[in-house]
Amino acid sequence: MAWSQDEERMLLQIERHLIDEDPRLAARLESFNERVQRRENGRRGRERGQEGSRPRRRPRRSTVIIMISWLVIATLIATLLIMVLRHDAAALPL
Repeated sequence: MAWSQDEERMLLQIERHLIDEDPRLAARLESFNERVQRRENGRRGRERGQEGSRPRRRPRRSTVIIMISWLVIATLIATLLIMVLRHDAAALPL
């Protein structure tokens, strides 16, 4: 549904007042709108380019950090177990 001219004029006035009162908030909202628009344009481009196949997603940075952390924890536990078992085996008299 399209905006009427009066509604568009009122929205522009609100936008101008917002920019004058809180420029940081206005900048954040503009940045957010640009990111959303880029994401939507990227999805549309991928949908047109790869109709038959699923687009491949990269894992988020937080997911990668969590996976690496678990790998390090597992490695440390394995190393500690090996050290303890070897030490116990060396301490036993035969």
